[in-house]
Amino acid sequence: MQDKIFRILLILSAIIVPIIGGGIIFSLTIDSSEAFGHFGFWHFVFSDDWVTTAGKESYGALPFITGTLLTTALALLMCIPFSLPVALFTGEYFRGKKIATILSTITDLLAGIPSIIYGLWGFYALRPVFMYLNLSPHGSGILTAAFVLAIMIVPYAASLSSEFIKMVPAELKEGAYGLGATRAEVIRRVIFPTAGSGIFSAYILAIGRALGETMTVTMLIGNTNQMPETLRTTGNTMASIIANQFGEADGLKLSSLIAIGLLLFLITAIINMIGKILIKRAGTFKK
Repeated sequence: MQDKIFRILLILSAIIVPIIGGGIIFSLTIDSSEAFGHFGFWHFVFSDDWVTTAGKESYGALPFITGTLLTTALALLMCIPFSLPVALFTGEYFRGKKIATILSTITDLLAGIPSIIYGLWGFYALRPVFMYLNLSPHGSGILTAAFVLAIMIVPYAASLSSEFIKMVPAELKEGAYGLGATRAEVIRRVIFPTAGSGIFSAYILAIGRALGETMTVTMLIGNTNQMPETLRTTGNTMASIIANQFGEADGLKLSSLIAIGLLLFLITAIINMIGKILIKRAGTFKK
């Protein structure tokens, strides 16, 4: 009886998940068709206009695509130097010891903090620091948002990477130590090659977290509908422009915002696909 119930649940999940995914794509495509039909797909993607004046409406997604990719790339670059040492600390150097347990608990706690809390902390504590250091004229901007995003994704990347590092067989490490390898050499030549694909997938998940972040970015990026000229200037991401203007939008503007949501969905899917391909190739090379 239990086996039958389990099989039914498996079949239902195999049917429902594609239906939900297909339904999301279908509804977004239908609701964004007005914008794509009016402006053209490529013109909409590569245009930097965002004019809301009645009778002169012109919408383009390029400033928000640029803002999204900039903040995500910067956040990842700032995340790696902090998350990877934490993963090695808890997964290899002090594995099983009390200090590693404490650090892992703190990391998990940081991962569970709601994004609005990070946004409030960044707005009231970090933004004045950026103004004082002259990193941003008004404290808000691409760099500020990316910095807080990096802090948000560090726990995800560190926690997952640590789990993959712990999964490296002890026999491989002991064999390397038996041949006279140092700890650094074991990490470089045994742990990273073995757990590399898993660590890479952890950072792909972290990228997905940064791409779709809304509240924190909305509070810190400045919310200006323009192409970011430098990292110190303000801007918008695809998620923040939707959060800011969706409630008051209708007609062509509403369709344009939904079109931006569809593009964000596609960008996230493409990055995940590229990550899976690279992970498979890494596994093939190791074999």
